[in-house]
Amino acid sequence: MSSLPIPTVTDAELEILRLLWETAPLTVRQITKPLYPACKASDVATVQKLIQRLENKKLVTRDRSAHAHQFSPSMTQHEFAGAQLAEMADKLSEGSLTPLLVHLVESERISAEDRLEIRKLLSRHSK
Repeated sequence: MSSLPIPTVTDAELEILRLLWETAPLTVRQITKPLYPACKASDVATVQKLIQRLENKKLVTRDRSAHAHQFSPSMTQHEFAGAQLAEMADKLSEGSLTPLLVHLVESERISAEDRLEIRKLLSRHSK
């Protein structure tokens, strides 16, 4: 189902991606502050290492034009979630999303509001 697999990300890497999806571009220090309010040198070093890993995974881009490099996500949160979901469907159900959706509906993890939104979406795409 998916063309290129999205690299696995750790919880810490995902937190950085979430910050970047909310407000990008950000510098290392701007990323560090909300994650580590003390913002010690070791905290900054940790964030730098995590960003480097995300860059290596092609999930973050770096703008070197300013003195303090700025970082942005290379894909939207929607694109990332879609790729993760497609990869999970490939692994668990030969590419079919149906078993995953059935489980979500039957486990009541989808709110009434979300179900209504899904119905509208399906209605628009079934025309």
